[in-house]
Amino acid sequence: MELTLDINPEKCIRCGECVKICPSMILRQEEKKGKVKVRELQNCIVCGHCVAVCPTEAVRHSEFPAEKVHAFRYEDYPAPDQMMLLLKARRSNRAFSDKPVPPEMLMQIVEAAHRAPTASNAQELGYTIVTDPAKLRLITAFTLDVFRSALKKMQNPLLTPLVKWLMPDAFRYIPVFERLLQEDAVGNDLILRKAKAVLFIHAPRESRFGCQDANLAYQNGSLMAECLGISQFYTGFVCSAIEQEKKGGLEKALEIEGKIYAGMALGMPAFRYRNYIDRKEVEVRRW
Repeated sequence: MELTLDINPEKCIRCGECVKICPSMILRQEEKKGKVKVRELQNCIVCGHCVAVCPTEAVRHSEFPAEKVHAFRYEDYPAPDQMMLLLKARRSNRAFSDKPVPPEMLMQIVEAAHRAPTASNAQELGYTIVTDPAKLRLITAFTLDVFRSALKKMQNPLLTPLVKWLMPDAFRYIPVFERLLQEDAVGNDLILRKAKAVLFIHAPRESRFGCQDANLAYQNGSLMAECLGISQFYTGFVCSAIEQEKKGGLEKALEIEGKIYAGMALGMPAFRYRNYIDRKEVEVRRW
């Protein structure tokens, strides 16, 4: 459908808020209280700022019909101290119970992640939820296979000089990789920690800001999981293996088009934290 955008002259009060908020500057107001005009509509990134800010519903955008526009009150926001408590108390929790994560809660987490901003409002992210035990095991196996291969290269005397030159910090991970493999051999999965679900956030490989967008989305999803009482942690080992392997093996196995940039392991908590801990003193530079 062709994109359309216009201003209803009967409703417009010419406040200019839509002009000031438009990131693409396609709305123009040549003089104060003058008529708002649309220019170069092809540059619209469909962010909806103009529709969201208009106090009289005068902005008519084909991508945002009335059923997609929802009024709200800032008074309904969490208080700053409530928000700060959430940020202070949220922690990675790898102690999962045997209970599955309710599907409706998983979708709430996805919805929260989907609400995160994306560069140029591209909204190119995709979401894949994995709950099948066989697929979860596949994720762990893929990760460990990559680490096993890396370990062999680092311990190969012929390749050691090259690895040290290309990746000087890599050798400190040798004991980490060895422990992961040893623990898995006796049935202790330290990759997913018996998570009942994994949420992967991915983007097209050609996406310039796929990594940044995915990790912004992850943070939204993580905070929603915390509010829902669901334990979660960032799948750093899996993401590291994806970067090392570079062939898209995990994406192909899970039938994901594009590249995984962030992952969240999820489960119902075996127990929850009782305290929050202060972080290091923040250092702020001012100019």
